[in-house]
Amino acid sequence: MTSKIIFGSNRLGEVTNTQLQSMLDKYDLGKLLTSSKTEYGVMGQTMFVTSTKGNFVLKGNPLYLGQLVEEKFFIDNINERTNVKVPKLYIIDDFDDIFGWNYSVMQRLEGKHLNSKELKDSLYVEEKINIAESIGQTLSSFHTWKVNAFGELDIRSLEIVPFKDSYRKWLFNRILYWLEDAKRFSKITCEDVEWVKSLLTESEEDFNHFCSPTFVMGDFKPGNFLVDKSCSGWKVSGVFDFTNAYFADPISDLIKMITYYIDKKEITLAKYLMDTYFNGVPGKENVKKRMKVHMLHQRVLDWGSAKATNMVTWDDELSFSLWVKEYTDLAETLLE
Repeated sequence: MTSKIIFGSNRLGEVTNTQLQSMLDKYDLGKLLTSSKTEYGVMGQTMFVTSTKGNFVLKGNPLYLGQLVEEKFFIDNINERTNVKVPKLYIIDDFDDIFGWNYSVMQRLEGKHLNSKELKDSLYVEEKINIAESIGQTLSSFHTWKVNAFGELDIRSLEIVPFKDSYRKWLFNRILYWLEDAKRFSKITCEDVEWVKSLLTESEEDFNHFCSPTFVMGDFKPGNFLVDKSCSGWKVSGVFDFTNAYFADPISDLIKMITYYIDKKEITLAKYLMDTYFNGVPGKENVKKRMKVHMLHQRVLDWGSAKATNMVTWDDELSFSLWVKEYTDLAETLLE
């Protein structure tokens, strides 16, 4: 389930203090002090809960069967295999007697979102560089979790189920599927389609020869990690939400933050991120074609979503291929 695109959500709905106290009592987590819905919880599945024994996050009403089991699997392995900070406490209640749905309660991590109001205009250049470098280090640490197969987690066996045919075919078919879907909401010309197919064809051999899959978070963006200031500067202080995690090409995890920096016209920060991530890694120039395809993948999703919801933030007259090409070209230069 992890790699599927999820547009809908099962929101928590009304949650009472009595229910929250019942949850806290069940796991001896203290007396309820405060609670609030999370500001950055786009899916509406989470809320903050503070008790006399600590700060917690309630996550409930799962999007699909096994979502919480899957997330706990990833969190447990990340804790064991990497130095990335994720919630160390993660309790799952499979019963629905308290809220009407099953849920997890986890440790609340320290820090602020990179795009929060508090940080948006208050960081100095050097602090922004610290964060970009820490993002590169965080993703590099994630990707030390190496596996033997490209695929998704089976929530019953907790084993990797390989993608049908091959990872390349899975990825290319997914791009073409969402490109076709985008035609429902926008103009996708024959030239656009040919450009996409040409880019995919050019990268076929690179994907065919790539045989080192790793853990991929699949949704590394400002809403899913926190930053905090320590004695050594600003760092990524915690990462959460592994609903889109799977096992594939690690460089795909860089795309959302590269896009974030490009959109903010902070190309230098994207370069710091990339240089830190590839520090000491030989042959980074060999990933250029794969990087462009991963950027294309993200951009076709973003294009379709923006067009469908009338949330276009760019020149609406720009063709799809020209719009994407600006990003793929910039991503390529970041590897030089």
